[in-house]
Amino acid sequence: MRVVSFTEARNGLNQVLNQVEDDADFTVIHRRDHADAVVMGLDYFNSMMETIHLLESPENAKRLMESIKQYKEGKTKVRELLDD
Repeated sequence: MRVVSFTEARNGLNQVLNQVEDDADFTVIHRRDHADAVVMGLDYFNSMMETIHLLESPENAKRLMESIKQYKEGKTKVRELLDD
């Protein structure tokens, strides 16, 4: 995460946009008399929104956490995909 002033962001908007895309991260734009804002790439945003969606359901979140635990414990299997 980077933090830049509004003036820096305005003067170097293309650089700010390239940086969030290249780093798959976000930049906070600090504004003196207003709330700060966040700039992020669309892929990063979509990924966050998908994660939020998947974790909204407590039952689904529980299943996902159990799957992650099984993966970390080496209790997973690699399977071949079937050709259509």
